[in-house]
Amino acid sequence: MAALDVAVVTFPSAQILDVTGPLEVFSSATHLLPAAEYRTQVVSTSGGPVLASSGLSFSTTALSDVVEPVDTLVVAGGRDMDAARTDEDLLAHVRQLAGSARRVTSVCSGAFVLAAAGLLDGRRATTHWAECQLLATAHPQLSVDDDAIYVRDGDIWTSAGVTAGIDLALALVADDHGARAAAVVARHLVVYLRRSGGQAQFSTLLAAQAAESEPVRELLAWLPDHLTADLSVPALARRVHLSERQFSRVFKAEVGATPSEHVEGLRLEAACRLLETTGHAVDHIARICGFRVPETMNRTFRRRLNTTPGDHRRHFGHLAGQ
Repeated sequence: MAALDVAVVTFPSAQILDVTGPLEVFSSATHLLPAAEYRTQVVSTSGGPVLASSGLSFSTTALSDVVEPVDTLVVAGGRDMDAARTDEDLLAHVRQLAGSARRVTSVCSGAFVLAAAGLLDGRRATTHWAECQLLATAHPQLSVDDDAIYVRDGDIWTSAGVTAGIDLALALVADDHGARAAAVVARHLVVYLRRSGGQAQFSTLLAAQAAESEPVRELLAWLPDHLTADLSVPALARRVHLSERQFSRVFKAEVGATPSEHVEGLRLEAACRLLETTGHAVDHIARICGFRVPETMNRTFRRRLNTTPGDHRRHFGHLAGQ
C-alpha cells in the first residue's frame, strides 16, 4: 500500500494531545505494521512555532506549503476556538485541503472549524461532550451526536474530547488496514481498540471520580469490582453508614446520577467490554456483570444503547479470528 499523507491542522492555544494523540497512533502503525506507512505533518496558518494551551511550543509547516492532495486531513481542537473558527485564512485553507482529501477528520472542538468551513452541513458529527450543545446551537444544519466517541458520516469523521483523538486515529488505521492491524497498534499503546459506550457514560464516570465525601469515594472505588453483590440502595446505604434518604441525596449531588443509574451504567460498561473482547456466552456475561439473567441485560441494552448484546458484539467485537 502506498504511503498515506496525513496533515494535522493546529493553531495557537491548541490542545496538545489533540495533535500528538493521532500522530502517535500513525507513527506506531508505520513502525509496527509492514503494510502501513503514514507520512505526517503538523500545519498551521502561518507555519513556525505554535504555543499550545499547555505551554508547550511545537513547530509547524505553513498551510500554504502543504503539497496536495493529502490523504487524511485532521483538524485539532483547542482553547481559543472562537478565534480559530473565525479565522478566514484558516477556514479557506481547510476547505481547499478538504476538497482533495480522501477523508476529513476532527478531534474534540476541531469540529467547530469544520462546521465553520461548511464541511459538516447536513452531516452527523460530535465534539467534546461539554461543547455538543454549543455546536448544535451554532450550526443547526448539522446533527450533533452527544454520546459518541467518534462519528463517521461518509468521508467525514469527527471525534469527542481530547483522548478520543486516539480512538479516532485507531479507527482510521482499522479502516485502512483492518481491525487486527489496529489492535496491534492499540496493544502497543496500551489503549483499548474501542471504548465501550459513549462519552456521556465516560463523563459520568469522570464526575464520579471527583466525589468529595470519603464514604462516597470509597464506595465508588469498590463498586466496579463487586458487580454481582447486592447493590440496592438499602445495601449501599448500610455500607456507608447513612440512611437511605441521606445516601441517595448525597450520592446524586456528588455523582450526578442516582445510585441505581450509576450501578446500571457500571454493569452495562462491563458487559460491553466482555462482549467486545471475549467469547463468553451472553448468559455468562449477564451473570458475572450483575444482571443475573440475560433478559435483564437485554432490556438494559435496548433502553440505554438502543441495541442488543448480540448486535453489540457483532458490531464492536474484535477477538482474534472474529
